[in-house]
Amino acid sequence: MMKRNIYLIIVMLLLSLSAGAKEKDVAAMQSMVKRLLPAYAENFQFKKIKPVDGKDCFRLEPSAPGKIVISGNNANSMAMGLNHYLRYYCLTTISWYADIPVEMPETLPAIKEPVSVEAKVDRRFFLNYCTYGYTMPFWQWKDWERLIDWMALNGINMPLAITGQEAVWYKVWKKIGLTDEEIRSYFTGPTYLPWHRMANIDGWNGPLPTHWLDTQVELQKKILARERELNMKPVLPAFAGHVPGALKRIFPEANIQNLGKWAGFAEEYRCHFLNPEEPLFATIQKNYIKEQTRLFGTDHIYGVDPFNEVDPPSWEPEYLSKVSSDMYHTLTAADPKAEWMQMTWMFYFDRKDWTAPRVKAMLTGVPQDKMVLLDYHCENVELWKTTEHFHGQPYIWCYLGNFGGNTTLTGNVKESGARLDNTLINGGNNFKGIGSTLEGLDVAQFPYEYIFEKAWTLNKDDKNWLHALADRHAGITSEPVREAWDILFNQVYVQVPKTLGVLPNLRPVMNQPNKRTVIDYPNTALLQAWQKLLQAPDCNRDALRLDIITVGRQLLGNYFLIVKDDFDRMYAAKDLPALKARAAEMREILNDLERLNAFHSRCSLGKWISDAREYGNTPELKDYYEKNARNLITTWGGRLNDYASRTWAGLIKDYYSKRWDMYLDAVVSAAENNREFNQEKLDNDFKAFEESWVDATNPITVNPEGDLLTYSRFLLKKYERKISE
Repeated sequence: MMKRNIYLIIVMLLLSLSAGAKEKDVAAMQSMVKRLLPAYAENFQFKKIKPVDGKDCFRLEPSAPGKIVISGNNANSMAMGLNHYLRYYCLTTISWYADIPVEMPETLPAIKEPVSVEAKVDRRFFLNYCTYGYTMPFWQWKDWERLIDWMALNGINMPLAITGQEAVWYKVWKKIGLTDEEIRSYFTGPTYLPWHRMANIDGWNGPLPTHWLDTQVELQKKILARERELNMKPVLPAFAGHVPGALKRIFPEANIQNLGKWAGFAEEYRCHFLNPEEPLFATIQKNYIKEQTRLFGTDHIYGVDPFNEVDPPSWEPEYLSKVSSDMYHTLTAADPKAEWMQMTWMFYFDRKDWTAPRVKAMLTGVPQDKMVLLDYHCENVELWKTTEHFHGQPYIWCYLGNFGGNTTLTGNVKESGARLDNTLINGGNNFKGIGSTLEGLDVAQFPYEYIFEKAWTLNKDDKNWLHALADRHAGITSEPVREAWDILFNQVYVQVPKTLGVLPNLRPVMNQPNKRTVIDYPNTALLQAWQKLLQAPDCNRDALRLDIITVGRQLLGNYFLIVKDDFDRMYAAKDLPALKARAAEMREILNDLERLNAFHSRCSLGKWISDAREYGNTPELKDYYEKNARNLITTWGGRLNDYASRTWAGLIKDYYSKRWDMYLDAVVSAAENNREFNQEKLDNDFKAFEESWVDATNPITVNPEGDLLTYSRFLLKKYERKISE
């Protein structure tokens, strides 16, 4: 009798736990609907179902208008189902930005036929160290809340989650004996922390304020709680050997070496590396994991990325194998369930040094299946094909798509889809997932939506997928908008992503082609796409407004290069009237770009600067954060000037146009006075101007004038003949 009672108690407990998990997932989705679609909160019903053969899945059930039933094996799958309904029934695009409202039809469309979809892969990864600098350094909880919802809506279940780690490191280094000044001066400024975390630079724009350390802890707690609520397993950081140089003061005998110089930064910003065979390494790892777990919990997946874009202390395969083996064992000593996640960008970036034996040594130093690799830049090079499938270690196929947060139209999206389709078939048993490693969000969302949908059995061909995209951007079925997207997808988005920028954003140089302005499509194709977009009956949908601005600014930016080349030729020909005419046209294009971008807050410098200032709680902190924000998108540091350029209103008027005025005035003056143009002197003038702009705290005012569609049609009429010639 006693045994039977115990059995019944256990059964009831298990049923109770199961019901609790079911209610938790349903409650998470009901909360999401209230956040995103408050007016429709009562119109959606969510149900928990079992996985299909162990795979994530969702279902849409036939329903009457106004009562939508979505089922899934967990909240993450249900969110993917919700987004499927919003995209393909409501023609709704959810932005990853919190300040862009969700646009919905007045009546919810009925679901007439059942929809059943399963996940093709278990792991769907998102984010990049760099995104935390190029886009998110000054985000508040409201911004993160929307991005986390966006991730869940796109089925992402493994986000990189590295906010707040400096506060953990501060405690670790303080416990070891470093001073407050030594620690905070080791950290960089907020916008540069990604490159500090990857052991590229120390100290640049530091010391890091205590205010930053404190606020980021509370933010990370909220981020992780919400991600876990939506069935995500956040990837937290762990110790990869990067230490403060001041550690030598306490441990003078420890094997601490300089890593290679990075991106032209001076010696004082160079990073230091503690060899993993040192007992001190294991102590630091244990202290870090313990403190991080106390603050943030753990899902046992850790990003560990030594030697990213810097030289290791030795290139000998035996050394590299021992480094990875020792590093892994310190990780599992701190957390026996630990799994190491490693980005493979360095194998591509330093491909001359990372030879096949060295790559093999690094990867096989870790036990099989304990190191998951992010094949980081598959739209360019699929490393799984050239590394014997990463020597059997599990890997995730990733689309990068953007460098530096550049706002240029780029990405070979169609080809990337074909590559991913092939990997899904031929990627081997150790192919485990799909991801995106974009550096910045200030780009079109559609490539990432396209890639992540391929993680599910939606079975849409490119044409149907593209037309559905066009319909939801326009809010209606518009043949001209569909035709525009056919052109963009098949003729414009064909370029392998790299650090690109339109010429207006780059420092002027006489008669020197800039490889960053090269486009792999005819500008006339872009012109045709813009002509079609501007045939839309209205541009009330936010997604279409962004399409019109981003295509238009790229079109004018490409044309600016042609006029500038002509300007330089007129100088060589000593044709002063033609030289002045080209100068006037270049200034006019810059003014038109400024006004076009002013029609959207996400195409404006104002949002970037105001977010930075709002993060501070004193005038001094507001100015400090603003300088960090200004610095990153302009002079950057080292040899990275203009690396993170953005075609933004406010930045065009107050920064780029000022540089072009200096260039145009100097060239015209040289021609008028029959003297040789002095590029070196002008470069020094540029440098002085750029540094003064970074240090300034002038208010940024950007005000749209008129109506976007009307103004864009005016610009089209103004430039289409010139661009067609």
